[in-house]
Amino acid sequence: MRDDNSSSTGRSYNRRQILQTTGLAGLGVGLSETTRSNPSPYPAENDSNFISGLASNYPSTLDHTGVPDTAFSDADMDITPFADRGAWHGYALPSKDDTEYYGTFTGPLYIAQEYAWFLSKGFVNISVSDKKSGTEIPLNEADAKIASYPGFLRQTLSVDGLTVTLDLRFVTDRTALVTATIRNNSENQRTLSIEWSGKLLGNQYDAPSLTPHKDGIQVHFDRVRETWAYMTSGEELFQVNHSKPTTTEVDGGSYTTTLNPAITISPGDEERLVWTESFTFTDVRAQKEQEQAREILKRPDEYIKSVSSRWNQYLSAIAKSSTSDYKKVGIKCLETLIGNWRSPAGAIQHDGMTPSISYKWFAGGFWAWDTWKQAVGTTQFAPELAKQLIRSMFDYQVTHSSDTRPQDAGMIPDLIAYNTPDNGGGNWNERNSKPPLAAWAVWEIYRHTSDSDFLEELYPLLVAYHDWWYRTRDHDDNGIAEYGATVHSTNDSDEAIVTAAAWESGMDNAPRFDDSSVLKNCYDGNIVGYSLNQESVDLNSYLYAEKKYLAKMANEIGKEDDEKRYLCEAESVGEYIRTHMFHEETGFFYDIDTEQRPLIEARGVGRAIHGVIPLWTGIATQAQADSVVKTLTKESEFNTYLPLPTVSRSAPDFDPESYWRGNVWLDQAKFAIEGLARYGYDTTATKFSKKLFQHGDGIMGNTPIHENYNPLTGERLNAPNFSWSAASLLTLYQDFL
Repeated sequence: MRDDNSSSTGRSYNRRQILQTTGLAGLGVGLSETTRSNPSPYPAENDSNFISGLASNYPSTLDHTGVPDTAFSDADMDITPFADRGAWHGYALPSKDDTEYYGTFTGPLYIAQEYAWFLSKGFVNISVSDKKSGTEIPLNEADAKIASYPGFLRQTLSVDGLTVTLDLRFVTDRTALVTATIRNNSENQRTLSIEWSGKLLGNQYDAPSLTPHKDGIQVHFDRVRETWAYMTSGEELFQVNHSKPTTTEVDGGSYTTTLNPAITISPGDEERLVWTESFTFTDVRAQKEQEQAREILKRPDEYIKSVSSRWNQYLSAIAKSSTSDYKKVGIKCLETLIGNWRSPAGAIQHDGMTPSISYKWFAGGFWAWDTWKQAVGTTQFAPELAKQLIRSMFDYQVTHSSDTRPQDAGMIPDLIAYNTPDNGGGNWNERNSKPPLAAWAVWEIYRHTSDSDFLEELYPLLVAYHDWWYRTRDHDDNGIAEYGATVHSTNDSDEAIVTAAAWESGMDNAPRFDDSSVLKNCYDGNIVGYSLNQESVDLNSYLYAEKKYLAKMANEIGKEDDEKRYLCEAESVGEYIRTHMFHEETGFFYDIDTEQRPLIEARGVGRAIHGVIPLWTGIATQAQADSVVKTLTKESEFNTYLPLPTVSRSAPDFDPESYWRGNVWLDQAKFAIEGLARYGYDTTATKFSKKLFQHGDGIMGNTPIHENYNPLTGERLNAPNFSWSAASLLTLYQDFL
């Protein structure tokens, strides 16, 4: 099991023009040896330079306010935690109405291996008392300025002649650094007593417990293995370390830490208090992180400077010199993606990205096609991180040496998580894969970085993945694949296999799968996989694109024979799709059944967004594209209030609030818009992009970006803070707005 970090650097590039930059965006923990050995004087932590010029332009672009009511919510959380550096815990800010929690960062939220829980309403709450009078300074009555900025949280509280400024930043993948700067604005010297206090939010597993230590407070966790709710090993540790001497007393689920001695501040002067808050999974990492915390507390300004520099580079890549009204959406997308970044832990071996820190089922695992889309978004501002996202999934690519499933050599599992099935993980899924978009993602990263070593590393893995589709998902060996399922203990009935195959498409409940049946795929007399009895237009369009990308990669790394072969195969697949999957009467692309009949004829299935993928990949003829665009722009079809629903408005199974039966998914909308532009419809592509941004509820504001939206009202639906939605909006912003 892993609980460590990957250390790497990255540069930021524009999608349409690869630019050279001078800075490096570090992913690793801590600072470089050069910085460590040659520290330079940095400005005081509350100096405006520390906000970094770009970050100061974007206060509260994403709303991070709220106080948790309970330790766990089985539905979406209404709080967006702030997290960074791949940490597995996050924080929020009190709102202006949450005066009781002025002086604390609310939470934290922590991920119990795969599920997100809140530790407290506000676990480290600072209180300040006038030592002479013995009265507490009423921070809850302060004039409060509370805001998040890209890369840190801040609250400034002014009351009784004092200003208390609290900042929180993540300085490693396990540790947040908090500073409290207390300024004496009065004309008299002030002697102040300082305390910190907190109380655990109880949970049904009685898992967390408090223990004092010489520098602060520790939270220990019991071993709990509730597969669908709470999973801890018993080694998890949340620890607060203060830089100055303290004493801590514990009373059940509450604690108080007192600073020793009191501090004295002259008129016009200030005192800064510094502490770290770390969440680790293993004893080994806890020890290392506490050593790191001591270094951080010795030189906090160096770490703050490093965080500011990294975020300035992110922002430089996204914001540039644009004055677009949509720029803040681009920044919100950036913050969403970074907030869902998780570093190596448990079975996860590389940095990756969860779909949403705010939703129970999406907080602690990585999905395959989510990852490919997230990597394309992330490479816009942190290409080295994007590379790690790709590697995180290929870490579990099945190989020929597999003892249990050599027939699946090359396959990428649908979902990996902190726990493998052998370790009690229920979310891990190898029943199916996901649509083949990996080569697209790798090529986008290469296009931004020109990193031929990365291309050399991934090329054979991509080839193995590509070949797997044809070995286990091409029932009649005609070079056209079907969605299907693996030979797996849980794929034990036709119903289960159809479910897994629908998952493999990524479009779980799409109408095209309502009447599907199962075909067995055999090799040498053995079942090697299952297919549905239909050839899907999106799957084979993706495979066509993969052949094109593999050909480009082969050209770059000197494999001319591979290049020729993939180009030849792509032409064959493209011709098949143009000939058999385009329905002349309705002017649209559809899946076809085993008799090559489009499903609109064979099963009465209406138009759906996957029929636009031949435009995105460039398969369609211009005449076919013109026909598809004519349908896309009709208000009775796909040009709804919020455009490009997954199923056309005229389809018999259209449901505006059902996952893949009418919701607008921003990744599919992005593919459609990019397909429009590919065939010369730039103006229409821009109009659709603007409608998405303007009509999607909250997209132009500071509310979270959601998993999907109602096409008729623009209402936000399902998981908030959704990574691939953010990645899709980010690239649409950069390319069209």
